Amino acid sequence: MDKGPVGGVPPQDGRARGRRWWMVLPAAVVVAALGGLFLWPQRHRVALPPPVVPTAYSPSASPSKVLPYPYFLPGTCFDHQQLSTGITKPEQRPCAQPHDGEAIADIVLPDGLTDDLVIGRTLRELCRAPLAEWEQQQDGGQYYGFPVGPYLRYYQQGYRDATCTMTVSDHQGGPKTTGHFHSHVPADG
Repeated sequence: MDKGPVGGVPPQDGRARGRRWWMVLPAAVVVAALGGLFLWPQRHRVALPPPVVPTAYSPSASPSKVLPYPYFLPGTCFDHQQLSTGITKPEQRPCAQPHDGEAIADIVLPDGLTDDLVIGRTLRELCRAPLAEWEQQQDGGQYYGFPVGPYLRYYQQGYRDATCTMTVSDHQGGPKTTGHFHSHVPADG
């Protein structure tokens, strides 16, 4: 005859063990996650490298600065894709050959400009005085200011240098000039 549980402890069936296991499992997962969080090695934040700047384009034979956009020293003659057909970027030209224009001054843009439109307006404003001075030195004719400077993406990287130029046309395929404009800049031949 069965006298019942030995020592007064009822036998455990499989269902009771399974219920206890499901109650213990979530607690174990929480403890393991918290332990991993506190014991995980701390990572140090590392500064990202600066953005990659495209290969610098330097249209002048002896530039004073190397910039990732067109920049000409005063006295440099050039063709520009917005004034000439058949080219895709500004290109230095010998002043003795036909060309679109000449660099007349280099300027530095102020801080705080917010978009390409504002940069363009500021370039035109800063180039107004050098252009007026150069126009007075010429023997008449129509001349145009055509500033060349950084787009917003380069401006935001700290580039502020720009070039004031003078041209004899304001449209693609227009007239070209030969030689230097009248100034104190020696010809490069």
